[in-house]
Amino acid sequence: MTSSNLSSSLKLLGWSEFFADQVQTGEAHLVPRRIASVHRARIEAIDVTGPVGLTLPANSNSADYAVGDWVLVDPLTDMLVGRLERKSVFQRRSEGGRGHQLLAANVDSLLIVTSCNADFNLARLERYLIMANQAGSNPVIVLTKADTADDAGVFQAQAETLQRDLPVIAVNGRSADAVALLRPWCGVGQTVALVGSSGVGKSTLVNTMTGPESDTKQKTGTIREYDAQGRHTTTARSLHAISGGGWVIDTPGIRTLYLSDVTNGIDTLFAEIAELAPLCRFRDCTHAHEPGCAVQAAVSSGALVPDRLERWRALLRENRDRTPVLSGPRGNKIVRKKKY
Repeated sequence: MTSSNLSSSLKLLGWSEFFADQVQTGEAHLVPRRIASVHRARIEAIDVTGPVGLTLPANSNSADYAVGDWVLVDPLTDMLVGRLERKSVFQRRSEGGRGHQLLAANVDSLLIVTSCNADFNLARLERYLIMANQAGSNPVIVLTKADTADDAGVFQAQAETLQRDLPVIAVNGRSADAVALLRPWCGVGQTVALVGSSGVGKSTLVNTMTGPESDTKQKTGTIREYDAQGRHTTTARSLHAISGGGWVIDTPGIRTLYLSDVTNGIDTLFAEIAELAPLCRFRDCTHAHEPGCAVQAAVSSGALVPDRLERWRALLRENRDRTPVLSGPRGNKIVRKKKY
């Protein structure tokens, strides 16, 4: 296969100049592969020939790699030599507060999946939007089970208020029409990741997107109708080819999503507040009681909903309290929690 043909084939897998520019002259003998699944003791990948295994270096940790990562591999030994810089990464602070759990990397669009029933929760959607914004991915809210709702438009209208210019798509996850509705984000070489609670239809939607010919069907589960709670049917993250082009990463249902190190994500979600803040009289305005506060003026005029400001305060406070800070002399950094 010629160099140009190789490059074209890699682009089908999501390869771009962003990754090609990172390959050094001395690494020309290595081949790029994309991580397709991560397990505790092994990593599986894909390249232009199809699925391939990887050999991890001694003392390496599979948890340091995410589905969607691009890595350089020795083709003679299948040994993973190095990981390329990520274009985007979706991660969350682990429950213990130490370190992050990698969920997906190099994702162009993050499909935030919820259903048109009791699972629909605006506060939870805000958290996913913050994480998507922070990750550097385009967020899209996907409302599943639209065919079972009396009026899916009610759910859609509420979700659209969460963030400026936010796409919200209502689908029947079992219908082929869902693929057409999501096509703008699932073009050739594009990667989307699905996140959301258990039982909202992520795996069903993945199976519809990958098509009947796929040999990597995801298990699906039922939900309790009275509270819309589901069982975890996806237990690991994995990369799948979308019928007609593109790639989709399915992730396990997330029970709790903590906010940490996501200030930029919050600013994007509440863009109208972030844009008003520089207009305040005082640079360190808390938007609570200071004279000349542009944010409070917007609340008084009706341009900004008071509840929106309160949600901004609560999320900013949680992010501040959960974000560890580094202290100690250089070369001997100590992670400690902030105290207020």
